[in-house]
Amino acid sequence: MQRILVIEDNPNLALGLRMNLEHGGFRTEVAGSGEEGLRLARESRFDLMILDLMLPGGLDGYGVLERLRLGDGLLPVIVLTARGEEADKLRGFQLGADDYLTKPFGILELIARMHAILR
Repeated sequence: MQRILVIEDNPNLALGLRMNLEHGGFRTEVAGSGEEGLRLARESRFDLMILDLMLPGGLDGYGVLERLRLGDGLLPVIVLTARGEEADKLRGFQLGADDYLTKPFGILELIARMHAILR
């Protein structure tokens, strides 16, 4: 079973993602902050990360992505965020995102993108 790390500070969205991904056959862990997510990513093996950009505390999603790529460039990352400006997308891809999806989003599209990356 593939393991997914979701870094999302909105508890309702995080729960919805977890439930839908687990229903889709993924084992899912959720972190509510960039610091917690980065720690989990370093301590455990995941097959894919879903990352929000606007996170509480001192480490936003861009910071998570940047630090992740410095240590482990292999973990695929889908950015899932409300930030839909072209400059935001460009920055995400420049920092190493594998895909970028803006909120609101369709869960079936997210899962299809996950499968495409995990192939």
